[in-house]
Amino acid sequence: MISFNKPYLTGKETHYIYKAVSSGHISGNGEFTKKCQKFFEEKYKFKKTLLTTSCTDALEMAAILINIMSGDEIIIPSYTFVSTANAFVLRGAKIIFADSEENTPNIDVDKIEELITEKTKAIVLVHYAGMACNMDKIMSIAEKYNLYVIEDAAQAIDSYYKGKPLGSIGHLATFSFHETKNIQSGEGGLLVINDEQFTERAEIIWEKGTNRAAFFRGEIDKYGWVDIGSSFLPADIVAAFLYAQLENLEKVQERRIRNWKLYYKNLKELEEQGFIQLAKIPAYATNNAHMFYIVLKSIKERTKLINYLKEAKIFPVFHYLSLHLSEFYKNKHDGRNLKNSDKYSDTLLRLPMFFELKEKQVNHITKKIKLFYK
Repeated sequence: MISFNKPYLTGKETHYIYKAVSSGHISGNGEFTKKCQKFFEEKYKFKKTLLTTSCTDALEMAAILINIMSGDEIIIPSYTFVSTANAFVLRGAKIIFADSEENTPNIDVDKIEELITEKTKAIVLVHYAGMACNMDKIMSIAEKYNLYVIEDAAQAIDSYYKGKPLGSIGHLATFSFHETKNIQSGEGGLLVINDEQFTERAEIIWEKGTNRAAFFRGEIDKYGWVDIGSSFLPADIVAAFLYAQLENLEKVQERRIRNWKLYYKNLKELEEQGFIQLAKIPAYATNNAHMFYIVLKSIKERTKLINYLKEAKIFPVFHYLSLHLSEFYKNKHDGRNLKNSDKYSDTLLRLPMFFELKEKQVNHITKKIKLFYK
């Protein structure tokens, strides 16, 4: 079986975990936590970063930071993982789901403005497959209506918009280090603070609502409970694992991009013949090869192809189901038809993509897909 994903190990993870354990500090905010945060702040010029136990936690921190209250409205793409919405629902927000673009699963920027009301507080966008949304348009709309912008960059490490790293443009951003991501620590996440008004409070929320971090830096003589918060910071042994991965970021990206390009080259013929649609990368975006997906013509065709590939011991996976049609939210949705989100729910298929995927395996997978269409 060629699995859909296989987490890559660099070989240094256990060495760094041993080093963290030997240091006597394995709880949060230790040596490797600081190393990881410094990596992101130096490489991508993020103003402030905080490691979290997951991207979900980073999103929940973002919801607290912008003071989401009951009745606030948040604009979010329907084609996304539940955490994008759930973080704000937990604070009492009403989710206003936006449709995807026709040619990409990203939020349809041209449909955002019509969804804004006097209750709208933020736009939460998702850089699907690591490919940038149109950030100039989104930031312009946000400025016009005085809204916050949060980048859900869970899939977007080392990807860019017009030369700017994704995660550096919105007021806040979040990343994921789940085992399915390019760089992973099993579970893990990162909150990026680009608007300095949030910096001090973010650290307090991160430390369970206390000013403990300032105390350990010697900035205050005692610490106490000063705000709401939770235990969002990961153990330093998780950060140690992550740091080994970050050291190999360029190596990982080079291999993944090579495999992505091979997939694209091999399957371009099927697109030209009208059988499938390949990913469309806008001119303003780069491709970090987080995933390789194809778009088919119907859910029936996709199901047949999945079964065909599984019989050949290849394991492809479809992706999100539109959140506006979910059991939890369908009765809260305003009834708009989000046709592109539903199209991707029914027709998008992700092919195996991981560091150790060999060129001959990519060729084997694409050969089987071509045989299916013959």
